[in-house]
Order: sequence, then C-alpha cells, then structure tokens
Amino acid sequence: MITNKSHAYRLEAGYTYGVDTVDEESWHHLLRQFTDANIYQSWSYGLVRSRRKGMSHLTLKEDGRIVAVAQCRIKTVPLIGAGIAYVMWGPLWRLRENRQDEKVFRQVIRALRLEYVCKRGLLLRINLALFEEDHSWALAILKEEGFLKAKNNRGSRTIIMDLSPSLDELHDRLQPHWQRELKVARKLNLEIEEGVEEDLFDQFIEIYKEMVARKRFLEPNNIYEFRKIQRELPADQKMNIMLCRSGDGYCAGVISSAIGSTAIYLFGATSTIGLKHRGSYLLQWKLVQRLKEARVSQYDLNGINPHANPGTYKFKSDLAGEKGRDVRFVGCFESCENVVSSVCVSMGERLRAIC
Repeated sequence: MITNKSHAYRLEAGYTYGVDTVDEESWHHLLRQFTDANIYQSWSYGLVRSRRKGMSHLTLKEDGRIVAVAQCRIKTVPLIGAGIAYVMWGPLWRLRENRQDEKVFRQVIRALRLEYVCKRGLLLRINLALFEEDHSWALAILKEEGFLKAKNNRGSRTIIMDLSPSLDELHDRLQPHWQRELKVARKLNLEIEEGVEEDLFDQFIEIYKEMVARKRFLEPNNIYEFRKIQRELPADQKMNIMLCRSGDGYCAGVISSAIGSTAIYLFGATSTIGLKHRGSYLLQWKLVQRLKEARVSQYDLNGINPHANPGTYKFKSDLAGEKGRDVRFVGCFESCENVVSSVCVSMGERLRAIC
C-alpha cells in the first residue's frame, strides 16, 4: 500500500505506468525506440544476471503512448520480502523522434519510486547513464523526487568520442602517437574477422584470459556471463566481436555493443604474441568505421582511471583525440522508506565485501 508520504509523488495528469505487462519480444521492440537504449537494459542481460523471477519491467505512458521504460533487477529476502530493486543504466526516456524531455524523466523516476519503494517496500537504487557535465538538472529532480546519492559512490569517468565528423576528420583528430601505431599495424597485413557468432566469442575469451593472467588484474565484468547474454540477445542487438589475426595466430580482439545511439566498448584484449603487432589499434579504427556506417552518433570508451591505469587511459584518450570528452557519470541514487529493506541491503553488501 502506498504510504501517506508518497501521495505527494503521484504522477501528473496524463501519465500512467504499468509493471510487468510486456513480454520478451515486446521489450526487444521497445528498446529499438529509444536512443538511450543499451545492453544493460536488455531483457537478455537481466535474464542472465537475475533469471526471470528476478526481473521487473516498468513502462510509462503519456496519453496512452509509451514514453519511458525501465528494467529492474530485484533481490529480496525470502519470507519477509525486503530487499532491493536495481536499475542499471536506466530508465530509458529519450524516444528517437523526440528531443530530451525533462518532464518525462521526472515522471518515470517518480513511477519507479511509487512502485518499488512505496508499494513494494524495497530499496530502489538507480545507476544512471547521465553525465555531470550535461545533466546537472537531473540532480535537482532526483532530490525533489525523494532520491539521495548512494553512500560511498562517486560516478565513474569515461571518454566519449563524437562520431559525427567525417572519417577523415576523425583520423586527423587522432593523437600523433595513435596515428603512428595505426600506420604500423596497417603495414603488417593483419587479417580481421568480425561477427556475432559463438566461436568468435570463444576465441576472444582465450585471448582475454591470457591477457588477464599476464597483467594480473581483477576482471571488472564476468566474460562468461556476457557470452550467455550474447546467446540470448536478438539478432539486431547482439554484441559485435572483432578479432585480429597475424601469422602467429589471433593477436587482439574487441567486443562492443550498439543498441541505441551510443556504442559501448565492453571488452578488449591483446595476446602476448600480439603485443608487437598493434592489433588493438587496427581493431579500434575498424570499429569506428563500422559505427560510422551504422550511423551511431557517439562511442563510449567505457571507463578510465588515469592514475590506476595510465596506459589504457592514454590509449583511449589518444583515440578520441583532442575533441574527446572526459566525462563523469552522476553515479547511483537511491530511495527507501522501509527500514528493514535498508538494513538487509546494507548487511548483504557488507557480507559480500568480506567474502
């Protein structure tokens, strides 16, 4: 039941929302309508990460027409029902034919709170795909709608590459070092294989695991989960896999996703024997060409840390060139009215950190 406190958050006239009224095929179709659609809001991602019973889908309508959607992953404590509803890189609220509408953003944020906080008694956490530099207005809306910045959470940084200029202009914008490395790679007669098939994904995993062992770094994402996600995605939303082969075998690979108007760099890897071939330079440039052909408007190079990982930062920064945008995500925001849910989530996260 909605508490008295939540009455202030009723949707404005003309707006309604529904929950779990769409099936998988309908959700695939809805994602195609939003420029901010991304793999983290895909049905396939939610299915692999949470299974069907852990997924929930909200749709917001304005005068009977869907104008925003959000996929939540839900985890609750058995019997008591307390827990968390988590939205990763959502909600989606930018329809392809419409300009940015802050009113729609407010209403879908409000609908999410009404359903998962006020009605279900969960802690709602939203990891927004918005940048501090572009969306400062969203912070005020979130506060007014009952959301606070999650504790110990500061938005991560990334580099955004604008793909609207011509290919020649993008090449000219590459930093001199990047241009030189690309020129070397082009002279080595490297072969590129591209597609969405499982055998390409498996071959990439071999390169990736070799690189992880060599560099001894903690993997930020489970590559095997993404392999499962690839199997579930519809044909037009599958991740793109590009591999580079030299005479010594496969030397580099890159996996990206482009469901909406922004492509995301998900995984990249270079084998030990491939370090001398500069295959990663050739692959990234070929990927930029593919994204241009697909009329993708920008390329998210997905995470930078100049201090902890200066080499990767330089690689991405030099690719984006002087016009690349170093931006910071606004981070996670949460809302909760149920003390039990708040305590359960806090305890669960502490135990996970210990383990």
